[in-house]
Amino acid sequence: MSRMLNRNLTRDLTEGSPMKLMVRFALPLLFGVLFQQFYSFVDTAIVGRYLGAAKLAAVGATGSVNFLVIGMCLGLCSGMAIPIAQAFGARDERELRRCVWHAAVLAGLMSLVFGAVSAAACKPLLRLMNTPEEIIDDSAAYIRVIFMAIPCCVLYNMASGILRSLGDSRTPVLFLVLASMINIVLDLFLILRCGMGVEGAAWATAISQLISGVGCVLVMVRMFPILHLKKEDRVLSRKLALKMLGIGLPMGLQFSITAIGSVLVQWSVNSLGVTAVAAVSAATKLSAFFCCVFDALSSAMATFASQNIGARKLDRVGQGLRAAALVGTGYCVAALGVVLLFAQPLLSLFVDAGAEAEVMQLGVRFLTINASFYIPLLFVNIVRLCIQGIGYTRAAMFAGMFEMVARTSVALFLVPVLGFTGACFASPAAWVMADAFLLPCYFWIMRNLRGRLLPQPLPEEEPAGDFAPVVPEGELGSGTDCPRLTLRRYRRGRSRGKLRSRAA
Repeated sequence: MSRMLNRNLTRDLTEGSPMKLMVRFALPLLFGVLFQQFYSFVDTAIVGRYLGAAKLAAVGATGSVNFLVIGMCLGLCSGMAIPIAQAFGARDERELRRCVWHAAVLAGLMSLVFGAVSAAACKPLLRLMNTPEEIIDDSAAYIRVIFMAIPCCVLYNMASGILRSLGDSRTPVLFLVLASMINIVLDLFLILRCGMGVEGAAWATAISQLISGVGCVLVMVRMFPILHLKKEDRVLSRKLALKMLGIGLPMGLQFSITAIGSVLVQWSVNSLGVTAVAAVSAATKLSAFFCCVFDALSSAMATFASQNIGARKLDRVGQGLRAAALVGTGYCVAALGVVLLFAQPLLSLFVDAGAEAEVMQLGVRFLTINASFYIPLLFVNIVRLCIQGIGYTRAAMFAGMFEMVARTSVALFLVPVLGFTGACFASPAAWVMADAFLLPCYFWIMRNLRGRLLPQPLPEEEPAGDFAPVVPEGELGSGTDCPRLTLRRYRRGRSRGKLRSRAA
């Protein structure tokens, strides 16, 4: 396979120090996520500072609906990239190309369907969420464009997912940086020069996603000969398509299930008025900037787990998770310190502290409470993506159900009693409940895999020659590095050996 790969771009995560590999692989991802949040940050800042709190609230009111639909698409892309990473870890070139072809076809078809349906249903969804009448038209104008551009979003995320599966975390970042700069220029041009309002911000996002997606595809075609599809690779297999959907759909549903709780929280916040909506919008954007490290570590963890499971190196999965937890915990403490010291100056980037004093006060409260629970959020991200990278996407999906239950309970019972403060605890409650499921689930999965993958010891009385037809010489290793020898294969080897003896 080495002949077919660009060794300057790819990274094999199955050999070397897990800590060093995680950090090196996550750093380009972090840089990319920071830039992604940066242009989203600029989006919100331009809308809030130049168009006012009402327009900011209009964009913010679409956040949970956006997460509901776009999250489904992103989950599908992430899930369908897992078999690609596993094929790469197993050094199976043909299976790698077949998985890439199936991922491209399935993602393309589903993005068109999601885009058409969600764009048509956006305004009814906003009304269902109790969006204030004074901002619902602007909210619908913004989210309709975002939904129509779902194929652009899926193009980038699927292409970048494939590149990351091959160990290339830099190329997606380079095009994301370019797209971010284009997005900022388009924001200023379409909003301030053309007077397109919030709809201009949506078009800027769509165009920038298209550019970054096309760029990633061009690099895949030119720099990775292993991805050059042959005629036999472009044959659709029902079995492989169902396998990839079986991994991708649970991940997409996990995002959507989580988003249902967010929709209900947004519904409860909408009932508190435009000021509360604007405060949550500004604080959420700033919090997303702080959460970039969690996104980078979790993406790195998914690829690390996928490659090492493909290479049958189970022990390294746990080592990678411990490395991510150590790095992430240190960051969580530092992030909380920054929020406590600089929350108000940072929020003033979105709103005028003098003209919108109440928005500022509520935003600081929301951000501080959320930052206090960043460590539970860290473990939600890295443990869930580790489980998904191993291939247990359905198990990870149940964590989304726990998050949904927590957010729904806060929206229905806590917000009516505590008001805005209750809404501040919606996400922390979801993170804690998800961890209560994910951590025991992870240890159960690892124990289960260890029991299935570890080679069974040979009985002392059994001659070693009985294994020759079953496991070729040189294939046996030690520990979890070579899980090929199972009890079933051992027994089959014994039976064949006895038959040969009788025949002789």
